[in-house]
Amino acid sequence: MAYTMTAAPAPPVGSQYCVCKVELSICGQNLLDRDVTSKSDPFCVLFMEVNGKWVELDRTETAVNNLNPAFAKKFIIDYHFEEVQKLKFALFDQDKSSTQLYEHDFLGEFSCTLGTIVSSKKITRTLLLGNGKPAGKGMITIAAQELSDNRVITLSMAGRKLDKKVRSLLEMCPCFVLICARGVPTVTASLCSPLQVIKYTLDPVWKPFTVPLVSLCDGDMEKLIKVVCYDYDSDGGHDFIGELQTSVARLCEAQDASPLELECINPKKQKKKKNYKNSGIIIVKSCKITRDFSFLDYILGGCQLMFTVGIDFTASNGNPQEPSSLHYINPLGTNEYLSAIWAVGQIIQDYDSDKMFPALGFGAQLPPDWKVSHEFAINFNPRNPFCSGVEGIVQAYSACLPHIRFYGPTNFSPIINHVARFAAQATQQETASQYFILLIITDGVISDMDETRHAVVQASKLPMSIIIVGVGNADFAAMEFLDGDSRVLRSHTGEEAVRDIVQFVPFRNFRNVPKETLAKAVLAELPQQVVQYFKHQNLPPINSEPA
Repeated sequence: MAYTMTAAPAPPVGSQYCVCKVELSICGQNLLDRDVTSKSDPFCVLFMEVNGKWVELDRTETAVNNLNPAFAKKFIIDYHFEEVQKLKFALFDQDKSSTQLYEHDFLGEFSCTLGTIVSSKKITRTLLLGNGKPAGKGMITIAAQELSDNRVITLSMAGRKLDKKVRSLLEMCPCFVLICARGVPTVTASLCSPLQVIKYTLDPVWKPFTVPLVSLCDGDMEKLIKVVCYDYDSDGGHDFIGELQTSVARLCEAQDASPLELECINPKKQKKKKNYKNSGIIIVKSCKITRDFSFLDYILGGCQLMFTVGIDFTASNGNPQEPSSLHYINPLGTNEYLSAIWAVGQIIQDYDSDKMFPALGFGAQLPPDWKVSHEFAINFNPRNPFCSGVEGIVQAYSACLPHIRFYGPTNFSPIINHVARFAAQATQQETASQYFILLIITDGVISDMDETRHAVVQASKLPMSIIIVGVGNADFAAMEFLDGDSRVLRSHTGEEAVRDIVQFVPFRNFRNVPKETLAKAVLAELPQQVVQYFKHQNLPPINSEPA
């Protein structure tokens, strides 16, 4: 049994794919007792598979004389939804002070993906020995939680009788506020937009603004923050009006019916003038703390990703018996259709508890009457089109090829509407429990574009996303049109999509790159789409805690 101590490579600088950090807590139960005069002294080692090799990431402390340890040390890992992150948890009985693992007795190990852990939030599994047999009654429990403070604070503020700074007869005190954390200006009165400058008044009312709580006060509601008020000057030479110090806990005392009033003080004026009171009043009209839920919040909350595959069996793909066909399975057992199924399926399958996936075909003539179908189960069982795991989809796909006749046209709308019906049923639960993902793999131009546009626009109102992978070298301009990254998609009647739910990727751009690159490209927008839908429906994660 070989374990390498090689350091794991650092993620790319500025990587856009890392969603967040995950903390893993480890417990062992009924571990093997390798010591003669006492109980085992276990510790756990975490490995990640990197380029086909197990690389050590971290270790827990040693639990002395304990066959049921609950390790205090937590493992912290960058979570990447669009990657298969294979982990191994190995337990050893510490016998010596050596850092070399072969110097210690092996107690068992367990391997899985990080996606498997976060989709269940907590798992308990049997520990295995090197030969694959159970390590006695030994078990391991792994619990995951997101390492981030997702609370946000929304403030509604105003000013009253602020000091007048006259530069001309025509301009009277346009004001803005900076909120400072740790003495450094970090928040303007309008987050991620130009400063809210309220002109021609000494009693400004600023629009409500929202900021992450961790940015404002490191998540510590008792920590002092500074509110600073300025008289705006277009040349950047803003005149200081006054400031005040407070805390988020104090700001939270503000209620809609009972605003909080805080004196704005100019220290220089306070020293010079004996009768100085203040330079105006800053009024906190309301202060609300809520949670800005992330994709992982919904997954840890129990949301399942329901995966369906739609496969193009139109005649333009060519005879699957000939090497020129896009459906020809080469001696390595693959083609572009299978590569796309594996790339997406191996990621998504971790987020579906039963791993039973419907696999549908379109554009083929089916036995025995050889009628064209645009919505058929590739396992030829319309009552149960589900396949067991990605392997089941691959087997059903390979098995159906000799039994169908490729035909046409290329109609997308039947399969989109098929999945949309199930997504619509899920909305009746009024919980963030299911989100549907349809992968369509196609080689050509859409024949029913008006119907497809209408189907996508209607599906945009549902917990559903569509991934389209174009295989071959056809013109995929129509697919780009459905992907609403640059424009809002409209149906043929003019109705706009509520949100962008289509991601199109041409497979030809990924033929000569690592297979993981395709998965990253097609799944890059999915976490945002999931969060966007549930937020729009005002649905928090199941069993979410209040802010």
